[in-house]
Amino acid sequence: MDYKLTTTQRSNYLHAIIEGANTKENVIRYFEKIRSECKSRNCYKVLIEEHLEGPRIGMMDIYAMIERGSVESIGIFDAIAYVDVNAENITMEFAETVARNRGIPISVFSTVSDAEKWLLGEISRSAGQ
Repeated sequence: MDYKLTTTQRSNYLHAIIEGANTKENVIRYFEKIRSECKSRNCYKVLIEEHLEGPRIGMMDIYAMIERGSVESIGIFDAIAYVDVNAENITMEFAETVARNRGIPISVFSTVSDAEKWLLGEISRSAGQ
């Protein structure tokens, strides 16, 4: 199964909703598409709401994907608020740490509401998790 990406321009950020199969290929492709959408819209804050189904991606694969994606994304984004409705907390904490250590301004949230509040400056980065 492939994936479906829906993007909506908000007042000061891009809201991206992803649905489909949870595969490395889909994650890499949707993130490339989001990066492209942000560039074309001149909007460098994004809320990623992931609804991918299927087995979770392993830690080593997550590390490799972030390592690759961070090289292509460094200096592009002002903020990435990330919500994976099907993820395990430890996996998302690991992904957030790896990305931050590579200079990506990301925070992981358990709800879209909290992610949006962070993007709008209503809650601090430490409130994510």
